[in-house]
Amino acid sequence: MLARKVSITCAVTGSIQASSMPPHLPITAEQTADAAIGAGEAGAAVVHLHARNPKDERPTRAPEAFSPFLKVIEAESNG
Repeated sequence: MLARKVSITCAVTGSIQASSMPPHLPITAEQTADAAIGAGEAGAAVVHLHARNPKDERPTRAPEAFSPFLKVIEAESNG
């Protein structure tokens, strides 16, 4: 019997970027970092993340919006 390899992924910021979504949806950079680190500790090999503008909480693709949580994730994870 061959062992199956499985990769667990997690989209901690959800598939729809709206602050009106469930209360556990990470909004701030700190919440996003905490959720991503928690997913990794729970066994996720990959996390899929979105960033939000800290002023209005709207989704943004601006590189500088990712930096606050990526720095924390990098510092506190083994990957």
